[in-house]
Amino acid sequence: MRLSILCLALIAMSSNIISAQSIRLNQLGYYTYASKIAVVTGTVNSGKFYLIREGSHDTVYTGTLGNAVQSDYSSAPARVADFSSFQKNGKYVLYVKDAGNSYSFTIHPNAQHAAAVAALKGYYFQRVSMPLEARYAGQWARAAGHPDTAVLVHPSAATAQRPAGTVISCPGGWYDAGDYNKYIVNSGITMGTLLSAYEDFPRYFDTLVTNIPESTDKVPDILNEALYNLRWMLTMQDPNDGGVYNKCTNAAFDGMVMPGVTKLPRYVVQKGTAATLDFAAVMAQAARIFKSFGKQLPGLSDSCRASAEKAWQWALQNPSLAYDQNKMNSLYEPKITTGGYGDYNFTDEWFWAACELYTTTYAGKYLQTIKQYIAVPFNVPSWGNVHMLGCYTLLRRQIDLPKQTVVNIELLKQQLLVFADNIINHGDVAFRTIVGQTRGDFVWGSNALALNQSIILVNAYLSSGKKRYMDYALQNLDYVIGRNATGYCFITGLGYKSPMHPHHRPSVADGIEQPVPGLLAGGPNPGQQDHCAGYPSQLPAESYLDNSCSYASNEIAINWNAPLVYVANALEAMQYKIGYSR
Repeated sequence: MRLSILCLALIAMSSNIISAQSIRLNQLGYYTYASKIAVVTGTVNSGKFYLIREGSHDTVYTGTLGNAVQSDYSSAPARVADFSSFQKNGKYVLYVKDAGNSYSFTIHPNAQHAAAVAALKGYYFQRVSMPLEARYAGQWARAAGHPDTAVLVHPSAATAQRPAGTVISCPGGWYDAGDYNKYIVNSGITMGTLLSAYEDFPRYFDTLVTNIPESTDKVPDILNEALYNLRWMLTMQDPNDGGVYNKCTNAAFDGMVMPGVTKLPRYVVQKGTAATLDFAAVMAQAARIFKSFGKQLPGLSDSCRASAEKAWQWALQNPSLAYDQNKMNSLYEPKITTGGYGDYNFTDEWFWAACELYTTTYAGKYLQTIKQYIAVPFNVPSWGNVHMLGCYTLLRRQIDLPKQTVVNIELLKQQLLVFADNIINHGDVAFRTIVGQTRGDFVWGSNALALNQSIILVNAYLSSGKKRYMDYALQNLDYVIGRNATGYCFITGLGYKSPMHPHHRPSVADGIEQPVPGLLAGGPNPGQQDHCAGYPSQLPAESYLDNSCSYASNEIAINWNAPLVYVANALEAMQYKIGYSR
């Protein structure tokens, strides 16, 4: 089929960027047999849309736009273009008379491979204490940054065995976010999510290569990457009592400079119950996973298990020690003003740590804690609420649980499915996504919330075998990669319109136009706590600013990349099983 108006549109495509932005879609592409939805925003009088093979004048599919729907949290009316029934691989653009051409996109198997690999490789770019070599980092190669081999014990963390000013070594790990500090609490959910991805899809990850220095060894890249942070976490446990320091940090944030430019003192700061239980959970899960790699990593599994058990014992002696940075700063010098990750409710950490320790050791002493907290209402996971990670583990390991386990797995499964159904039933009608059902979805790190919703749905599929959960999980990945009210693909270095100025010190200071790739921006956040000028809107779904000053909407963080790694790779791992590819 040939239409002259479409020919003219194609000729003008290279200069049609503004028009392209009014058609919101997954900027990377679609699986051959999965849903394929775009959203046309603004005033559109035409009732038709046309799918055109890129590089030709051929219209391969014609469809009817849905009725205009007004989102509760964005300004422009939206009309859906659904071309799910078109199932031919290739590269295409979508054309609407009053909107012009979309960005080009692909339809093919492995449609989310680029996102899956980039998100995991993003952790390599966050590594501390080692140089990033050009053969792995490309133009973003840099010096090692903070060695962290001479870190001071802050007065808040002092003990008789380690008085204030004691020098310890805490190298490695990942920079937490756009800053240059390392935090145990945020590493907790990050590591738990990455390790869970491996436990859920081991065969897939066993062959996934991301071009990191360890890619040629006999350990999967995702585990090698996690191991780089795990080894740092081990240094954060006080060997004398088992407690875990909250963070390794400067007293104040570094300026927008490259890592290692400043030589300010680094400290380990006050132990806490949340940090210690998060540590225990991660170490117990790591012990379980790395037991299969005893030949490659001798002794690691045993060390992780011992560290987890020792951390648990410390927590029993300190069951409610909150990290209160303001209180700490009223008592000790120097004052610490970097990220707090303060938490005052530890029921979720107790539950998660107990679940991981039990499924690794099968020691009955952890069952009472599991039983005590298993009935806590479900919530989308975040660094401050890790209860669901324990639920995932119990469901994942149910076949291996001893018969005397007090956990009613069937009841837990039903609770998960009810929670997943509730997420599905209250999505954003305008953009056909799960995220956006309430104003509360647009929080600090809203993109991570969207992807953690998808992880819930993936687990619902793993528990039930019902494909619809995966279909809805895919919707939120579509959202993150472009089908949203801002029109951004929120992953640096991917898509046609992605963040160029994230709140990320290396991306600001390295003198390279392109930001460090593979990092997920936080996303729309109407709180606008950074008070930056230039936000385009106060509306929740549009409250995003691509400016390095916008730490409230445009910072990156390891705990935000983790659910992106999980979801994109889960889809890649299961595309044939669920029928997205054949």
